Amino acid sequence: MVMAGSVPWSPDMEPALAQARADGYEIADSKAGFFEQCDVLSLHMRLVEATRGIVTAADLARMKPSAILVNTSRAPLIEPHALVGALRAGRPGMAAVDVYEQEPLRDTADPLLSMGNVVCTPHIGYVTRDEYEIQFNDIFDQIVAYGAGTPIHVVNPEAIGRR
Repeated sequence: MVMAGSVPWSPDMEPALAQARADGYEIADSKAGFFEQCDVLSLHMRLVEATRGIVTAADLARMKPSAILVNTSRAPLIEPHALVGALRAGRPGMAAVDVYEQEPLRDTADPLLSMGNVVCTPHIGYVTRDEYEIQFNDIFDQIVAYGAGTPIHVVNPEAIGRR
């Protein structure tokens, strides 16, 4: 099942949907329909302003009691506190996460850690090839800019020029 509609699931959604159609996948007609029909939802997206909270409590409430949600991307993709509430309500029925609302996760009383329907691990999820390309291109751009004497993305610009 692939999501369709105007929800910003990816910056280039239409080409991905066209490819999914060509590959014979069924396309959901709405965000609500997607959440109602999916059996497994695995989040694989960058956290940017457009994706922050993209999965809401209402979305999770639409999921099947037999559905599983996997989040190895970023916790803030899901509306704050929505996942714990949804899992307590049984929709989705299960989750597997390696990202948490408070990171690093040091609170042994975090509800996710004691829920029988959740598998929690450290953040060891694998990133996609596209993500590596984005990250490495950005890193190389920063190195080249620094070498040219015009550093970019400087966290502490007041340190430039100091020895």
